[in-house]
Amino acid sequence: MATSQPPLRAEPGSFRDPANRVFHLGDQVLRGLDEEAAGQWRALAATGFFPALLADGKVCGTEPTDPVTLGQGWTAALRHERIPFVSHPYEWSFAMLRDAALLHLEILRAALPEGFTTKDGSAYNLQWRGAEPIFIDVGSFTPTRVGEPWAGYRQFCQTMLYPLLLGAHLGLDFQPWLRARVDGIEPDQLRPLFGGTRRLLPGVLTHVHLHGAMQRRNAAASTADVRSQLRAAGYSSELAMATVRGIEKLVRRLDRRPAASHWVDYQRTCGYTMDDRNAKERFVAEALTAGARPRLVLDLGANDGRYARLAARHADYVVAVEQDPAVVDELYRTLRAEGERRILPLVMDLADPSPGGGWRGVERASFADRSDADLVLALAVVHHLAIGRNVPLPEIVDWLAGLVTPGGRIAVEFVHPEDPMARRLLANKPEGLFPDYRREEFERSLARRGRISRRRDLPSGTRTLYEVVVGG
Repeated sequence: MATSQPPLRAEPGSFRDPANRVFHLGDQVLRGLDEEAAGQWRALAATGFFPALLADGKVCGTEPTDPVTLGQGWTAALRHERIPFVSHPYEWSFAMLRDAALLHLEILRAALPEGFTTKDGSAYNLQWRGAEPIFIDVGSFTPTRVGEPWAGYRQFCQTMLYPLLLGAHLGLDFQPWLRARVDGIEPDQLRPLFGGTRRLLPGVLTHVHLHGAMQRRNAAASTADVRSQLRAAGYSSELAMATVRGIEKLVRRLDRRPAASHWVDYQRTCGYTMDDRNAKERFVAEALTAGARPRLVLDLGANDGRYARLAARHADYVVAVEQDPAVVDELYRTLRAEGERRILPLVMDLADPSPGGGWRGVERASFADRSDADLVLALAVVHHLAIGRNVPLPEIVDWLAGLVTPGGRIAVEFVHPEDPMARRLLANKPEGLFPDYRREEFERSLARRGRISRRRDLPSGTRTLYEVVVGG
């Protein structure tokens, strides 16, 4: 019997450049190129810099394929490496965004001497192999034109440089800013924050105030007009390279070391006994090895990555989600130094996970729509959502169950009301607000969504671990 061909699906986030479009065909990631883009691809593949970037893993794996699979209208097609888990810049930590920005600049610096540039400068053009950034928008490469500045400069500022300036100079978390606007932060939004002597902070005068002034001055001018003005002023490829080097030097100088907090030092300050921790690790290890090797594990409330590291020994890929940007930044820096390529740390409030965004709310997929895990670890999370954020237990269980594949599993911890941490949280709430926060109610909620395959009380007696087969 012939097997049916999986449907060809256009990537919702790839519509802004009509010259090339990304599609999904089963597990394949394909890119269709029109006649002009196909010619540019052939020229790009013949350069010295692009194959070198491919070989170094700095650009996603790319090879030509038959355009027939994409239907009519495409002159050529490419097959790309599939990224294990797609993330968004507002889910990255400071050091992650900085390293992504530096990779984009490194690629641009390699391209310019061979007559190529990138027509986009968006942070969304980068993804991750664990703690290693990778450039994915091969369709962004285009031949340079005489007298034309870097077309991606504005996007680069709005989605990468400006968020880094907020963190490095003002100590502000950039994630809410980027989540609010898919196109990033406008210079007019930053200018009021960088008045007075703050104008003199590195990068602010040139890239915020002068950039904003130039945009306003040339608002009515066409691209051709601006190009002619620059050509007349002597703008050259050498000046373009010097500009990129200057931005790269600035980005390298920007840093934000996280201040000490309860969550940064959680493993030392939390209330777990050594017996509890050992029992918990054994339970998680058994969940990881209970069946086929997990393709994707989500570690929700990952903190310093203790269980994400354990999961990485037994799974193909692990996404470690934590709310505190400082904690994620510390974890990322450690993983990057170790060369870890199977653990991706992300910043996210589990009570307010990333929604769909951009055009029609689907251009940037929600966390739930991107999550198709074989195993979800939800350790020391439920009580924070239920008591700390007033989320009903059945809804927490429903949400966790929705993050796994059919037949996938959840390893979840329930903190009893008499546990010291639960009592601390309850002390800040009106008495009697959570009458259903009980172990029996939690187990009923689990049983409605699957089969409880294992249950284990920790030695302290106030916490219970469950393994649940969803839909089982």
